[in-house]
Amino acid sequence: MTAETQLPQATGSCCSPSGSCHDSAGTDAAQGGVTTVYEVTGMTCGHCEGAVSEEISGIEGVTSVKAVASTGQVTVVSQAPLDEEAVRAAVDEAGYELAGRAA
Repeated sequence: MTAETQLPQATGSCCSPSGSCHDSAGTDAAQGGVTTVYEVTGMTCGHCEGAVSEEISGIEGVTSVKAVASTGQVTVVSQAPLDEEAVRAAVDEAGYELAGRAA
């Protein structure tokens, strides 16, 4: 007799059903603060989203990050405006390129 384990079927990524490695809970801009949308090049999947989100989350004052590989946009909510060079360094550390703020 063998036991079978039923795993939920993931869609969109190897990471999670939502296609993101990063927990998207708490990404609501209703938390207050400053919301800035950046353009990041090179993201192709949920793993990319998670890597970028994790690095940007490490910047002091950041309260939430939502990266979307399909659009290349990363929405960051922070307590105060962020230094763009700090964001650029975090994105670079993740292995991607910050193109600048979204238009």
